[in-house]
Amino acid sequence: MNRPRKHSLTLRGHRTSVSLEDEFWQAFREIAAEDGRAINELAAEIDVARGTDCGLASAIRLYVLRRLRAQ
Repeated sequence: MNRPRKHSLTLRGHRTSVSLEDEFWQAFREIAAEDGRAINELAAEIDVARGTDCGLASAIRLYVLRRLRAQ
């Protein structure tokens, strides 16, 4: 596995950077495409649901993991 790479996202009009490993970025993009959504839209939804105990990168990783396990 490689080191996390930083990508910019726009969440509800605000730019932010998220660092994920390439495998997680790829899976996240695939999930968004399967759902017919942009990754910014999906990331914003995850951001709202994550609460304050979890960082956005961790919340995205957990979302991807749960989606893949559900398949």
